[in-house]
Amino acid sequence: MIGVVSVAAVVGVLLVGLVVLLRRPADTRSVLRWAALAITVLVAAALTPFTVDDSGAAAGYLLGVPVVAAVLPAFAQRFGRLTLAADLVAALVITGWGLLLGLGIGGAFLPAVALLLASAVGARAPRPSTTA
Repeated sequence: MIGVVSVAAVVGVLLVGLVVLLRRPADTRSVLRWAALAITVLVAAALTPFTVDDSGAAAGYLLGVPVVAAVLPAFAQRFGRLTLAADLVAALVITGWGLLLGLGIGGAFLPAVALLLASAVGARAPRPSTTA
């Protein structure tokens, strides 16, 4: 079950990357943040039955920490402040939590980190020129 969810998360990240490369949306960083949040929430939802059976009440924080971390960049974007820091903090928290839980469910959360890091890198990329 965990392997299937992990592969699905990787496929989701690759599809988002392909869409971003081909369609070149106006606000690429926003697309990457929301996609990371969606993938994180879907991974948590898919792993909930397994985690509840395995860990009981602890499933709330085992699955909740990555979801809350993935929400931070979306809130930062909504308020327009510290988006780069929010992307990096979320990526760091999800990576740390994923490695901490690496022998269990943690690996399934790691693919979404790639989208958050891409969003952070996008903040440093030069904007395309609109002049001819």
